[in-house]
Amino acid sequence: MQVRYENSPKETAGMDTTELRNNFLVETLFTPDQLHLVYSHYDRMVLGGIMPKNEAIVLDTYDELKADFFLERRELGIINVAGDGKIHVDGQTFAVNKLDCLYVGRGAKKVSFESTNADTPAKYFILSAPAHASYPTRLMTKEEASPASMGAIETANQRVIYKYIHADGIKSCQLVMGLTVLQTGSVWNTMPSHTHDRRMEVYCYFDVQENHGVLHLMGQPQQTRHLWISNHQAIISPPWSVHSGCGTANYSFIWGMAGENQSFADMDFIAIPELR
Repeated sequence: MQVRYENSPKETAGMDTTELRNNFLVETLFTPDQLHLVYSHYDRMVLGGIMPKNEAIVLDTYDELKADFFLERRELGIINVAGDGKIHVDGQTFAVNKLDCLYVGRGAKKVSFESTNADTPAKYFILSAPAHASYPTRLMTKEEASPASMGAIETANQRVIYKYIHADGIKSCQLVMGLTVLQTGSVWNTMPSHTHDRRMEVYCYFDVQENHGVLHLMGQPQQTRHLWISNHQAIISPPWSVHSGCGTANYSFIWGMAGENQSFADMDFIAIPELR
């Protein structure tokens, strides 16, 4: 498990492209029969990808957690972005297909991941935050996530938002998680942009078409920086940073947060003319 530390706005403003990518971009998430994890010191979030192909993958503990098992003091959110799969939690089995979400509460001891078909393996993006309370493990399909259509073709941001783990959905201690699917002809996400000093955020871009990419904006509103993102890559977004993107074609992305509150509407909006 890779460990990444926090960076101040002043430090980030002076970074070149390589430094920005090394600190905020997770380039590799999915490798057959492997698990990739990054421990971020922003709100102690763990993010990563699991791609079981020929065998089940077990979520073990790590020395950095100083825990007897991974979820001893943590909770876990999982969204599948590829083929059908199954997740086993302490003897229970959950069918988790594309765009389905499984929440696993603090205290679960045995968690393992499988694909239904090795030719079209599942790809599980996971987020884990510290938890001071336990909530039941629960599956929510994409149809149950109350998909909401937003935006317009005229502003190139017509999209469907799926909310899974939040105050009015799957109950959690502090984790918030969902995803956004941009419609054909739309490319902008989270514009007008915003910050929220109360919590950090992670973006995982998926269904980015071959030979296309997403230009992700980050940094303070008056000191923006950019990173080019490919399919199945993730961005760690500090609480003080904007997080917006514009693709060369439509795409989808998972958003997940942890911090001081679970209010989806907790955003400090930045007017477009104020961005620099």
